[in-house]
Amino acid sequence: AQSSARPGRWVAAPPGVALGALLTRQRQELEQAELASALLAEEYRAEASEPAVHDLVEVVTGAAAVARRLHQVRLGAASEVCALVTGKPVAVTGTEEGSEERAASRGVVHRVVVEREVLSLPSGILELSAALGRDERCRVVDRVPTKLVIADGTTAMVPLTGRGAEPAALVVHASGLLESLTGLFEAVWREALPLRLGAGGCGVREEGVGPDATDLEILSLLLAGLTDASVAKQLELGLRTVQRRVKGLMELTGVSTRLQLGWHAYERGWVARSGPQAVTGTTATPGTTATAPRTLAAPGAAVTPSAPPAAPPSAQVAGVR
Repeated sequence: AQSSARPGRWVAAPPGVALGALLTRQRQELEQAELASALLAEEYRAEASEPAVHDLVEVVTGAAAVARRLHQVRLGAASEVCALVTGKPVAVTGTEEGSEERAASRGVVHRVVVEREVLSLPSGILELSAALGRDERCRVVDRVPTKLVIADGTTAMVPLTGRGAEPAALVVHASGLLESLTGLFEAVWREALPLRLGAGGCGVREEGVGPDATDLEILSLLLAGLTDASVAKQLELGLRTVQRRVKGLMELTGVSTRLQLGWHAYERGWVARSGPQAVTGTTATPGTTATAPRTLAAPGAAVTPSAPPAAPPSAQVAGVR
């Protein structure tokens, strides 16, 4: 600093006074740099937490590449493979390179819905017979919207190109799109009919796997308000037999509750829609008229009547005596 006693001469000043302003300015600049660095780090973390598009969807092109990727998807399944199979010969096939057999040998559950057209293909019955022989659960429907394979609910594969183009497919990982594809499969599965093959190798549709006379009697009594134990006593069956048959009806209709079973029984005509006439081929249980459909009781529980929307005023339970 300049000396006040001797103009034109410089003398030493206290460091705290001389450097204080400089240190304050540099400290402010450092704080601003730290703030900018923190903002950049936050933006980086936000970007890193959002998966890139290629991490959610893969595009696979070429017949060999599609077949290889499908093979990997199937073999990578640990618990379940769900598939929709069309009758059109596209790259994403229902059986590829023996991957189904390998997955089934590891205990992987297979649920497959095939178009009815598949049954008319030269190798259709043979492949379905092999699938049923591996204890795969197969159902049939008039038409499926697209060919689809889902492994463990975490990876899906669908065809990408149409007829005449180079085979290509999308591999979809965990995302909203995968959830939509899973929902599509479950909707088709619920509407499809269980498939079994007769001795002649023909696909047996609903008439072959629908409720038999005993099933209709059980359903009739449950809809009338009887408990499982009462039904078993009335029909001289074991309690477990009654419960097993009810479970079979639930699997047949693709439902998880007895309330849903009651509604599907009405929709499928197991409970007559109107008037005293029962389902074709059966007769109404004598003296059994209910507001349809009633809620099927849980084992050992009573029943509370529950009418579906837009149901007719009354419907008679179909049964065989």
